[in-house]
Amino acid sequence: MERWIFRSRWLLAPFYLALTAGLVLLLVKFAQKAVELFTHALQAGSDDAIVGVLSLIDLSLVANLVLMVMFAGYENFVSRFELAGHRDRPEWMEEIDFPELKVKLMASIVAISAIHVLEDFMHVEQISNRELAWGVGIHLTFVASGVLLAVMDRVGGHLPASRPARPRREPEA
Repeated sequence: MERWIFRSRWLLAPFYLALTAGLVLLLVKFAQKAVELFTHALQAGSDDAIVGVLSLIDLSLVANLVLMVMFAGYENFVSRFELAGHRDRPEWMEEIDFPELKVKLMASIVAISAIHVLEDFMHVEQISNRELAWGVGIHLTFVASGVLLAVMDRVGGHLPASRPARPRREPEA
């Protein structure tokens, strides 16, 4: 029974494959937004250009978030990537465990939320005070949740104040 339970971790692999499809979707949306931004940039005001660039940053942050979840989740819960000697292997892949992933996810969500609040402020005359208050309130909730999550992990001993760098894995012969 233990072997079957251990092997069941591979049931997560399709989730990570689907996230790869999600990355492709984000790339398509990024390309659409970029084309729209650059074709209308000359007619748009500076506020619209800033909001357009912020939309691109927003999509980029979400894509980075998906990639981080894919890599760290797969390595933490399914199997190790056998890329120790690969020159393009990101260094952070070896350093992110599940508690750190949670904090990084929350930090990314806070950054994405901040972009949306900034977009609201750029168009403050077009939205109601209630919508603006909700946006700021939700953002502050994300900020408070992120801080509390980091504090809980630090207090629980999962996130030391400073951790020595892990030694790099040497390529196997």
